[in-house]
Amino acid sequence: MRLQGKVAVITGAASGMGLAMAKIFTAQGASVVAADWNGQRLNEVVASIKAGGGAITGVQGNIADQATAEGLIDAAVATYGKLDILCNNAGIMDYMQGVGELDNEIWRKVLGVNLDGPMFTTRKAIQIMKGKGGSIINTASTAGLQGGAAGAAYTVSKHGLVGLTRNTAWMYAKQGIRCNAICPGATKTNIGETMPRDRINPVGAARAGEYAALVPAYLDPEDIANLALFLASDESVHINGAIIPADGGWTA
Repeated sequence: MRLQGKVAVITGAASGMGLAMAKIFTAQGASVVAADWNGQRLNEVVASIKAGGGAITGVQGNIADQATAEGLIDAAVATYGKLDILCNNAGIMDYMQGVGELDNEIWRKVLGVNLDGPMFTTRKAIQIMKGKGGSIINTASTAGLQGGAAGAAYTVSKHGLVGLTRNTAWMYAKQGIRCNAICPGATKTNIGETMPRDRINPVGAARAGEYAALVPAYLDPEDIANLALFLASDESVHINGAIIPADGGWTA
């Protein structure tokens, strides 16, 4: 059991990579607070994992809301007594708009979920982890390393998350807190549901499609979850501030 006795908060845990993390973390002995804004899916995930003997609690809400995001950390402490691991996994796509076509609504929406939320949860988690240590794992993207994978809002949000990762790692390293980011490439998730087809910018989508055509491999959510498991475990105790592409060589 690689996470025996650990307590983790995982956002975006009702599908895709977050669901895979919740499954493997609980299977490896962790108690998990699973968060998602899709209440129906979340309830199904919690029921399934509990039926298999896993320790899990579900909290529905949008992490772009500060009170909701901070409440996840409070829920972990209230339910399980502590917090060892935070996985900032929840994320949404933009509408493939370049900055010239970008509207304020999608800019704020994407930054709210993809960047404000992780900042809120991380800020709160740091207060719990200080003096005790912990592992914070951010799900960034190849869009946090390159500029061609999506529109301006998503790209900026993931570049920002990479910056938040590095700064957090540096600032709190001497307090035993580690912060790393995974940058998944093309991964089989349902994030496309956050992109209404009638709002996708065709020019931006075509341009991003040229970049997508270079994808060497499509990953399964479990591929990312296994990497998160390693970063959450004591096996990676000296890995801090790492920005790790998991993309089959796409960014190479």
